[in-house]
Amino acid sequence: MTGARTDFLAAARAAEALLRRAEVAGAWARPSALAEWSVGGLAGHLAYQVLCVPEVLAAPEPAEETVGLLEHYHRSRWVWAGVDAGINVRIRQGSELVAAPGAAALSGRVAETVTGLSAALESEDGARPVRLPFWGSWSLTLDDLLTTRTMELAVHADDLAVSVGVPTPELPPETAESVIGLLTRLAVRRHGQVSVLRALSRAERAPDGIAAF
Repeated sequence: MTGARTDFLAAARAAEALLRRAEVAGAWARPSALAEWSVGGLAGHLAYQVLCVPEVLAAPEPAEETVGLLEHYHRSRWVWAGVDAGINVRIRQGSELVAAPGAAALSGRVAETVTGLSAALESEDGARPVRLPFWGSWSLTLDDLLTTRTMELAVHADDLAVSVGVPTPELPPETAESVIGLLTRLAVRRHGQVSVLRALSRAERAPDGIAAF
């Protein structure tokens, strides 16, 4: 199994354990640490990063062109959109629908999905093109798609943990390196090499921020 698949499963298991915590269920209807998101909606968004993968694997091979990771993020409308933009409103609404059955049902569904994917991903070709239906007219390789889901799982697990006052799940070092590597590449694209270099090496010359998004 490739590193992308191993990293995804590690992040998915960490997210599933977080979703099972009583603190998440207890805060379900409250606002989260993210503007306009409830805790339940954020949990639904976190869960979706796992739940979408079986749908991707079951879909026919897409006809759309296959692009690289940086091009994927360049084309993704949500990256450049504000919190009240239509694309982000739809993402929040979809996440609330995923979360609608409640905390216990959602965490159980994620656990079942992770178990199934642990076997299913063994036989998959990481270079096969795949896509999610709400993207534009492009595809990613399976391994690249899983890398994007791993980053989403890591980032939103931190959001959810902060929202309910519990520790952020620790990921295996190689999984954390993959996530940080992708975010660094995106930060360089957004802010330039010099800004990222200074932020990581020289506090006295660091810019105010180098967030990837």
